[in-house]
Amino acid sequence: MARPEKEAAVEEIAEILQKAKGVFLTDFEGLNVEMMEELRRKCREASVNYRVVKNTLARIAARKVGWDELVNYLQGPSAIAYSFDDPSAPARVVSEFAKKAEKPKIKVSLFEGVFYGPEKIEEIASLPPKDVLLARIVGGFNAPIQGMVAGLYNLLQKFAMTLDAIKNAKDKE
Repeated sequence: MARPEKEAAVEEIAEILQKAKGVFLTDFEGLNVEMMEELRRKCREASVNYRVVKNTLARIAARKVGWDELVNYLQGPSAIAYSFDDPSAPARVVSEFAKKAEKPKIKVSLFEGVFYGPEKIEEIASLPPKDVLLARIVGGFNAPIQGMVAGLYNLLQKFAMTLDAIKNAKDKE
């Protein structure tokens, strides 16, 4: 690869490391071409990118953006799965695929700008999609409001029933 191409590749990897919400470094050793194509297809369906990287260029990019912790994990065949939208999507897609094929293995991750070692990967992969989390938050805000509305409705209903009872009592007199 010519020097300008290498510099462009380093810049592209550095941009991914800086801007992606979820970056997962994987070891794809043992995946054949068909399996790689299937993994890439599943990644595309989930708005996740999967890219094989040269370790030397990835190390340079990681150092350039201040992710020196990542350098130690850039050994052997390496690829990155990343998403600019849902930070846990790459972990979910790769983990689901790995359950069936037993490959690839996620080495480490950069999740919302925080470095996580291999021990946290399953926890991240089990997170629901961003839309589901947002719906839960909205539901959490909505529940107290619904309770207050129901309470006010019951109070008004009792007040109306009391007024009706007073009216009926006065009509009988």
